[in-house]
Amino acid sequence: MQQRPSFPPPQKPQGGGDQGRFNRFSRGRRTVREHRINEEITEDKVRVIGETGAEILSSRDALARAKAQGVDLVEITKGQDVPVVRLVDYGKFKFEKTKKEKEAKKKQKIIQIKEIKMGPKIDVGDFERKAKEAISFLNEGDNVKVTMKFRGREMQHTALGAEKLAEFYTKVAEAAHMDKKPNLEGRMMSMILRSKGAKPKPTTQNANSEKENSNT
Repeated sequence: MQQRPSFPPPQKPQGGGDQGRFNRFSRGRRTVREHRINEEITEDKVRVIGETGAEILSSRDALARAKAQGVDLVEITKGQDVPVVRLVDYGKFKFEKTKKEKEAKKKQKIIQIKEIKMGPKIDVGDFERKAKEAISFLNEGDNVKVTMKFRGREMQHTALGAEKLAEFYTKVAEAAHMDKKPNLEGRMMSMILRSKGAKPKPTTQNANSEKENSNT
């Protein structure tokens, strides 16, 4: 009967090996806050902003005042020799700040470029309708790209297309600036109109008064 060879038992890696490295990275990381609070503010003095104005205190005194009021010492402005701080409840402070940022984001107008296409042989009715559509976009604060497309032999009359675009601009000039003059690229001639600014929509009361004035 053949005897099996004997192998030495596996040795554990010195210094912890991969297991030690895994344990090191698996430790919970410290949460990084947007604002330093309380003992995290290590400067000798701080400028405390309150309802009656601002005053410079030692960090120790400012923190003691915050604790006495049952609130936190929160840094508002970074990068100064004397940090600007407030005595507020940090949780409430963060909630109100996030709320204001969301409201500001909702009010922020994202400017879009709306495109209007036409040909050099467009009839008067369609031309007027597209001009009104462009004015509507411009009054809402959006920019408008007006594109003239030439088909077949229409390429021989690009000057007519340029005249149409110039006429289109005169129709909407009260609501737009010429941001990019008509430019021919291949079979497309286009211009960019920049809005002069969104116009506020009339309130119900104003709309009713305008309607009454129009009926008189």
